[in-house]
Amino acid sequence: MRLYPVSIAVHNEGQPSQPTQGIVELLRSNLAIEPDLQNFIQFVLTAVSSLGGNAFAASLATLDMTKALRTAGAASGYPLSASLKLDQRTLLVAWGDNGQQQIASFSGIPDPAAVEHLRRHLQQSTAAADPALLLRRNAEMERFLNETRERTEKEIEAMQVALGKRQEQLSASIHQAETDALTGLLNRRAYDAKLSQAFNRTRRQKTEALSLLLFDLDFFKQVNDEFGHQFGDAYLNKMAHAMRAAIRDEVDLAFRFGGDEFAIVQFCDETIACRTAMEVLAAMDSKVSIGVATLKPLQAGDFDLPGFIKLADDALYEAKRAGRGRVVVSGCPAPGGGGCTFFCPKLDSAACPTS
Repeated sequence: MRLYPVSIAVHNEGQPSQPTQGIVELLRSNLAIEPDLQNFIQFVLTAVSSLGGNAFAASLATLDMTKALRTAGAASGYPLSASLKLDQRTLLVAWGDNGQQQIASFSGIPDPAAVEHLRRHLQQSTAAADPALLLRRNAEMERFLNETRERTEKEIEAMQVALGKRQEQLSASIHQAETDALTGLLNRRAYDAKLSQAFNRTRRQKTEALSLLLFDLDFFKQVNDEFGHQFGDAYLNKMAHAMRAAIRDEVDLAFRFGGDEFAIVQFCDETIACRTAMEVLAAMDSKVSIGVATLKPLQAGDFDLPGFIKLADDALYEAKRAGRGRVVVSGCPAPGGGGCTFFCPKLDSAACPTS
């Protein structure tokens, strides 16, 4: 154990002793192993006896102190710091951040010379280091640190596993909140958020075109009325399958608003978007109306989001007005107007006419 010297009141030889002022630290020790704790207890009792305290009362207080020190980690390999202090007429032990135990109370303030003599005695008693004790203390402290490290690593691992599960639960919850229960497509809530994100990214980066495809199943109410809701549900799932088959996984996005309204957000120009629309039209036996609008990188500053959506919505309306079962691409001067009902011959050459 090591003693940290502190300042105490000066006693000049030949002059009457003066009362000590403030708190005097008589001993400080790290209680890493059992011998450290036992020695510290003995030093506490020695201090009580030297200063004329009640030994019986101090023994009872020391028992409580010992229990508290063990609870705080003394003699476990943890280098718990404890100090023996004299505060005017009170002898006390303090440890850790706020642990404290009163050991003895004296009728008067102890003589400074006696206090200084006691402090030096305790210092001398702890100055000699037993090599075997030092080795044991180091081994116990190393064991404690290794156990603490292993325990901490396990706790961190457990926290990471728990965090991973919570993240999975959160992802599942978000996915459920954004997914149409019938078709498995993204729902209207996801459409509003993800279209806004895609639109803002396109305007910001100005490197990639963005296309919005709006779909409306033709005469779907009649299908439901004639064949029943079970057939109608199957028909909606057929539409969802056709949309997924026409876009890239993990890149483009397919949505169902509810009822017979669908949408695709596709990161491409109008030529590829038109091809996607035609593939869906063919898969649905030309029984869907489709409107397409494209935001080109150089046009990123020309539209706001509502304006962009209106272009696609106007194109969808034109497809329905012109007879349904067709694709209208906003700004495309298709021959005869009114959209297309079959693949444009120029699609294969990537030169579909656009304005």
